Amino acid sequence: MKNLNKYIGIFILLFVFTSSCQEDDVEVGAITSPTNLSISGEVVGQDTDNPDGDGSGFVDISAEAENVISYKFDFGDGTSQVEPSGTVRHRFTKVGVNTFTVIVNAIGTGGISSSTSMEVTVRSDFDDPEAKQFLTGGSSRIWYLAAAEPAHLGLGPANASIDGEGYWYPKWYTAGPFEKCEAEISACFCDDELTFTLEDNGDLTYQLNNNGSTFFNGGNQAIVGGDGSEDACFEFDTSGTSLVSLAPTSNDWSTVPDPDFSARGTSMSFSDDAFMSYYLGTSDYEIISLTDTELLVRTLDVNDSAIAWYLKFQTSPAEDTFETVFNDLVWSDEFDTDGAPDATKWTHELGAGGWGNQELQTYTDDIENSYVSDGTLKITAKANGSGYTSARLITKGLQEFTYGRVEVRAKLPAQAGTWPAIWMLGANFDTVGWPASGEIDIMEQTGWAKEEVSGTLHYPGHSAGDGPTASTSVETSTTAFHNYSVEWTTDAIKIMVDDKVYNAFDNTASTPFNLDFFMILNVAMGGTLGGDIDPGFIEDTMEVEYIRIYQ
Repeated sequence: MKNLNKYIGIFILLFVFTSSCQEDDVEVGAITSPTNLSISGEVVGQDTDNPDGDGSGFVDISAEAENVISYKFDFGDGTSQVEPSGTVRHRFTKVGVNTFTVIVNAIGTGGISSSTSMEVTVRSDFDDPEAKQFLTGGSSRIWYLAAAEPAHLGLGPANASIDGEGYWYPKWYTAGPFEKCEAEISACFCDDELTFTLEDNGDLTYQLNNNGSTFFNGGNQAIVGGDGSEDACFEFDTSGTSLVSLAPTSNDWSTVPDPDFSARGTSMSFSDDAFMSYYLGTSDYEIISLTDTELLVRTLDVNDSAIAWYLKFQTSPAEDTFETVFNDLVWSDEFDTDGAPDATKWTHELGAGGWGNQELQTYTDDIENSYVSDGTLKITAKANGSGYTSARLITKGLQEFTYGRVEVRAKLPAQAGTWPAIWMLGANFDTVGWPASGEIDIMEQTGWAKEEVSGTLHYPGHSAGDGPTASTSVETSTTAFHNYSVEWTTDAIKIMVDDKVYNAFDNTASTPFNLDFFMILNVAMGGTLGGDIDPGFIEDTMEVEYIRIYQ
């Protein structure tokens, strides 16, 4: 108590001191309560023939009061909105003719408020019964994060037609398979269960079971006391059932110049601040695509409306395995005969400079740069005093194929500046040139990041650094053999390491990936992906145990 009295005394002295320093004309504003509050509404399209409106569900609502700062509207359908002007247009999406009690709170100074209400009867003709069927299976259905798929979480521009290229899918960031399941900061993400239920009265409801912990976006952690420095898991209660309102999307997807894409045009809004697994501070989601087994949604970032977040879900828990559709071995090289590479399967491309990538090696057909011994093909880059030599092997004219699974088991060079690649090029390259021929990079590794590899596709409009690419960690890439593979079908191209997909591409009839391709194996030195070469470099090798093509 003695110490408490001491601090009280200090506080009084400080108060007297600061009070004496204030300007005489500063006054504390009066706390006032709003008065004369009224509310009115006009149903859009209401006339003699349509007493409940035109079916759009829109109602223009206005509130007026004296001594008011802002207004909060509770629309009676599980949603609310704060609007300082007192005028809002709200869409009621429950199908049919329904009556809602709209409550408005007029907020005055000091938080003092007054409220009043009115009833609104309005007709909504919008419905998406197919979406309800897909979401619920006709009764109730559980959805899971599609964690095994690339872009189960993604980030892109909100404008569907940005740059005239139709980026409706994550352009800036796509999570790799299981990327958001293994890290300590996001391990709470992948076991969420999202249940949609079609109630007997026709309502669509939603529940999230997050097992007690939610994955929070860094910019939306204030409600759980996070510092926002990075995405992280926090304990968070998601119990309870939310009402799902369906409405037409506000985005004009007709501006997207992709003939192979057609958005659903339906959005979902959850009551009671519910959300879909990843907490972004929003309850509004647009359905991009929906089938019986897959759901892709996006939502605008509440802190920046130019940004859209994407989430991909499926109706079965994600399995950390890959099942191929190709099982018939149609071509292989097991590298079991010592000497030069098999001339019936491989030829050498010869030349210096890497054809435009600022590389420093000269490709040769010398036995010291490419040879088979002890069951593996060795492609060896060497310093030769004035530069570097290496080898580039191709199957052009010997083995060309359309669709299938390619599996290459390899161990990569370890020294800085080496740029190994396992890739495919369109067999019509000499006729149409690049990138019109198309290119599938099954594996590339930079000269400076030897614990990861990347997979990329190039085609018209997506050359150089603009090709869809992804990388994944392979910590033992230079000390152990790993399987680098691609699964190539009419619908998709999936690039993987040890049967784990980390980059996937939707193939369509408009891409160049529907004609014959040939294989290429090489080790470059320096250049755009090789970077600075170790000054003490003498030689290093990529070893290939086998290459197998299945169809």
